[in-house]
Amino acid sequence: MVKDTYESPLSARYASKEMKYIFSPDKKFRTWRKLWIALAESEKELGLPITQEQIDELKAHQDDINYEDAKKREKEVRHDVMSHVYAYGVQCPNAKGIIHLGATSCYVGDNTDIIIMTEGLKLIRNKLITVIRNLSKFADEYKALPTLAFTHFQPAQPTTVGKRATLWLQELDGHQSRTSLKRLSLEDRTWLLEQKESHENNGRNKRSGPRGA
Repeated sequence: MVKDTYESPLSARYASKEMKYIFSPDKKFRTWRKLWIALAESEKELGLPITQEQIDELKAHQDDINYEDAKKREKEVRHDVMSHVYAYGVQCPNAKGIIHLGATSCYVGDNTDIIIMTEGLKLIRNKLITVIRNLSKFADEYKALPTLAFTHFQPAQPTTVGKRATLWLQELDGHQSRTSLKRLSLEDRTWLLEQKESHENNGRNKRSGPRGA
């Protein structure tokens, strides 16, 4: 097995298969294409000269991303969005003129970030709810089983295994409440976007190397 390329332990060791897909290139660029289709449909509805045949052509290639065409184009233009606009147009020659029409890079970039983070939070929330349900049964089953409590890693007064499990439940319930999309404040959402932007900037800086080199 060849292991000569960096991989993040957050992905390789800890992330589930479902979460890896949510943050995968396939998910990202398929979402870009869904957004371009939605844009074309809205513009057609508003009266722009876009035909249903063009939209159908876009839909026919929504999921089969031609990465090689995009990669080759990006070497020329140094722009990820324009590279994928071009690649999509290669697959959809009749519709290439309406792809990304009137939009900016933020249209696909920012909206996709929000969609991906939302789906990631939904996945975490569902898993947390499952753990809470199972741990609740455990707490009820062992509510009368005596054990020794601890405080600051020191033995304390007697308690029960079930009671200790309810303390774990309290922590998990707090986490699942924070993953509720309705409870995410504007400040929380801004922080999430800033963290992603920071990671992307760090990646670009590493690729470009020090100035003057």
